[in-house]
Amino acid sequence: MPMHPMPEDWLQPQWSVPDSVLALVSTRTGGGSKPPFEQFNLGLHVGDDPATVLANRQRLSDSLPAHMHLQWLEQVHGTAVVEAQADAVTRRGDAVYVDQPGLAGIVMTADCLPAFFASKSGKRVALAHAGWRGLADGVLEQTLARFPDAPADVLVFLGPAIGPCHFEVGAEVRQAFVESATTAALAKDIQDQGFRPSAESGKYLADLYLIATLKLRALGVEQISGGTLCTYCERERFFSYRRDGQTGRFVSLIGILP
Repeated sequence: MPMHPMPEDWLQPQWSVPDSVLALVSTRTGGGSKPPFEQFNLGLHVGDDPATVLANRQRLSDSLPAHMHLQWLEQVHGTAVVEAQADAVTRRGDAVYVDQPGLAGIVMTADCLPAFFASKSGKRVALAHAGWRGLADGVLEQTLARFPDAPADVLVFLGPAIGPCHFEVGAEVRQAFVESATTAALAKDIQDQGFRPSAESGKYLADLYLIATLKLRALGVEQISGGTLCTYCERERFFSYRRDGQTGRFVSLIGILP
């Protein structure tokens, strides 16, 4: 049993996975960080008081079932997939794969897309940090490739990210996605559906959720859920770098219960 109850507004993905899979997204609720990081900042790299962040991380651990070991990442907006270990060593990468009970992987975000993966059996799970660059470069593809399961036997939940209502980008971002698409059909779909012109000339509103869905479907993933929130819009619940600049980080977490 956890030492402390999980705050009520923490998000638990609604997807059809076995009860052995633990998945959640923290919010701004429940921690001790002061403005502009209030309250539950879990990032040590954003300028918050380190002792407060570590206390917040302990609060996270205390909210989880006993005997869960957490794999933290040093994220670099790349595509490397780390295998979770129980040695408390922070590893460099932007996705984490778990296939052992008692282990959980974590990614930190404040607008980037956290993508949860789980095999239908619940014996293998993963989590990817997909900012626009990692999404274009193939972090979802690399994460899915880590599974021995057929893509149709892997479920994906898209956690809270900045929505297409606020994610304005330049033409170079749109072009990066088009050029990195694995097929001409996918490139066309991303170009036609993933971006719409914004009010500013030469700018586009990008839909990370839709782009991720198009890429996953092209790989053969059939069960994709989530993708309905916007970190920019929900100021009271989520940190947003695009909205606030200096701000905290919330976490997405996935693991297999011991």
